[in-house]
Amino acid sequence: MLRSLYNWTISLAQSPHALWALAIISFVESSFFPIPPDVLMIPMIVARPSRAFLIAGIATVSSVAGALLGYYIGAVLMDSIGQPILAFYGKDDSFAEMAAVFNDYGAWAVVVAGVTFLPFKVITIASGVTGLSLPVFIVSSIFARALRFFLVAALLWKFGEPIRDFIEKRLGLMFILFCVFLIGGFALVGLL
Repeated sequence: MLRSLYNWTISLAQSPHALWALAIISFVESSFFPIPPDVLMIPMIVARPSRAFLIAGIATVSSVAGALLGYYIGAVLMDSIGQPILAFYGKDDSFAEMAAVFNDYGAWAVVVAGVTFLPFKVITIASGVTGLSLPVFIVSSIFARALRFFLVAALLWKFGEPIRDFIEKRLGLMFILFCVFLIGGFALVGLL
């Protein structure tokens, strides 16, 4: 099922309506869809590097709008829609535990999930369930998604096709390392 969904998403990159498709994929990925927009974004940028930052901007805006839908699902529709989404991603058992400490680190959770390949939709739903401050949620989502999508766009714009394999295979790890260093830096500054 995921392979056919992946292939379908890739085929959208070659469509004349690719920007609209990217906007829709970015929107739904932030609240329930399993395929990340990078799968569509990368071939679009490789094909037309001059549009790299337009593509990243569309992905960012659409993803943050979708994140607000995820927040709404968590805040209002948890029983009817949120639970089945969490069950699909195998997060329903650990969700209560995560929610108990979520707001202590909610903004960081949004940033880390937003820049890595962790399921962002789980964090957007958790943000709504736990009542994470909406302004904090929005700012964290904008920062995280812009960082992720504009970094991918910049790398592809600068290095083109050779960086594609690197991005597809190792960028999640690089973002995780970046987040560890970022959080570690803030923790170190807080201790001084």
